[in-house]
Amino acid sequence: MEYMSKEKFEQAEKVEKFKNKMLKYIVYKKRTEAEIRQKFSEEDENMVEEAIEYFKELNYINDEVYVERAINEFKALKNMSIKEVEYKLVQKGIRKKFIDDYICKNKETMLEYEISSAKSIILKKQCKLEEKDIKDYLYKKGYMADSINIAFDELNEN
Repeated sequence: MEYMSKEKFEQAEKVEKFKNKMLKYIVYKKRTEAEIRQKFSEEDENMVEEAIEYFKELNYINDEVYVERAINEFKALKNMSIKEVEYKLVQKGIRKKFIDDYICKNKETMLEYEISSAKSIILKKQCKLEEKDIKDYLYKKGYMADSINIAFDELNEN
């Protein structure tokens, strides 16, 4: 049986304490890998890397899953264009590839979401603004011209 030196034991204990600290940060609220790296940027780089890899293996850190969860949350709570969704996720440090992959795989539902969001905004703003001003507002928010036109058409049908 091999015994661990006091130094190795203390280092292993330090790593475990650090992992617990990181785990609390991750579990409190789902985080992206970039957010975790930012939070622990002052810590020992090797220890951070080891802990991140450990939690990735356990699937506590998974930016692809984060994208799906975040978009579902946006859909439930906010009116946003696809561009705004992309921008929010990029701000969180998510790799563009993960975002693009999700949007590509879910193009139809993302377009439906954008049209639904546009309709909601149109209904809120139509009392105060002219159609042209609402369209300009939606363009500035990143809505696609087709989504805006479909939203207006669907609202005008009713």
